[in-house]
Amino acid sequence: MVQKRGTSAVRHLLGVYWYMGIWICLSAGVIMLNKYILDPKMGGFPFPLTLTGVHMVFCSTVSWGLVRLGMVDAPQMPVNTYIRSVLPIGALFAITLWMGNAAYLYLSVSFIQMLKAVTPLLVYFVGTFFGTERWCLQTGAVLLVVVGGVLTASYGEVVFVLVGFLSQCASMVSEATRLTLVQILLQGQGIKLNPITTMYYISPVCLACLLIPFAVFEAERLASYTWHIGPGLLLGSAAAAFALNCSIFLLIGKSSALTMNIAGVAKDMLLIYLSMAVYGSIVTELQFLGYSVALCGAFFYNYQKITAAQAVAGTATAKAAASSDGGAGDLLQHGHSSKLDCIRKGSFTDIAAYKAEGGLSPHTPGFVKAVWPEADRV
Repeated sequence: MVQKRGTSAVRHLLGVYWYMGIWICLSAGVIMLNKYILDPKMGGFPFPLTLTGVHMVFCSTVSWGLVRLGMVDAPQMPVNTYIRSVLPIGALFAITLWMGNAAYLYLSVSFIQMLKAVTPLLVYFVGTFFGTERWCLQTGAVLLVVVGGVLTASYGEVVFVLVGFLSQCASMVSEATRLTLVQILLQGQGIKLNPITTMYYISPVCLACLLIPFAVFEAERLASYTWHIGPGLLLGSAAAAFALNCSIFLLIGKSSALTMNIAGVAKDMLLIYLSMAVYGSIVTELQFLGYSVALCGAFFYNYQKITAAQAVAGTATAKAAASSDGGAGDLLQHGHSSKLDCIRKGSFTDIAAYKAEGGLSPHTPGFVKAVWPEADRV
């Protein structure tokens, strides 16, 4: 029995590392490819709205096909919910992608990844504004540390372009607002979407929102543009972005929130290295110091979130088990407390059986999304 559990745990860990590796490679690949396409000195395709639009056409088409073929079940979306929830979320997503891609025209991949360290705390700050988070001085202090680290990294940036910096900031603020509205407008109404159904509902709205700025800023220039890259490269970028969303869904179901945060840090470090090695980006010592401070602050914030969510999950599980077994005394007598302790500590050996019993654990998608906002990114 012990040997079977050990074998199962090893297989689970290998599966986690496999999906983590796929996610890291796809995420890094999409970012590096988009940088190559958009940078005037490389791919020479300075049209972030067009690139984003190609992505949305691809995601809309493929997700629509999967839903219509019955391969993915899409929840029913009432018209009023679609208007009040999906439309603003889609509009914010359009801003996020547009501004995020525009930043690659001016900034290095390494610097953009350093700026992204502040994203979890932006989600917290926006959440306090909308009432989904509660402000506390300790978290405020962590916020100051992260912001201070990012400002230090910005000061040390060799090629600092204000337009690119503001574009990336606008992208992050828009994304933080979008994630908060997803929690309020969709999850609050019991509507749960996986990455495929999210693209099914959100991508067409996002595409529609991009049409007006495309007509104003890019349509005329694109008509007279001399292509230096083939259209196949744009489609390849769109396909890689679609695969990235699918890998996020797979990784959520296989790992814990802490594992995903660590994977995110590993991905950022890999991108900084690739930016230096492939594109020749310069990272100064001051930047490294600032990013290290921001990264430590962001990681501490995520650790606080995970610990708090584990405590809530443990309390709810204990109450449910006590009520179903007739009291806490019976729970201890039957030895279920060891299982609860195992789940709270994130053990893999009993997780499958515990999920089957309806328990809430740090490895369930709902728990992961609560403490890892990027799990909802599409």
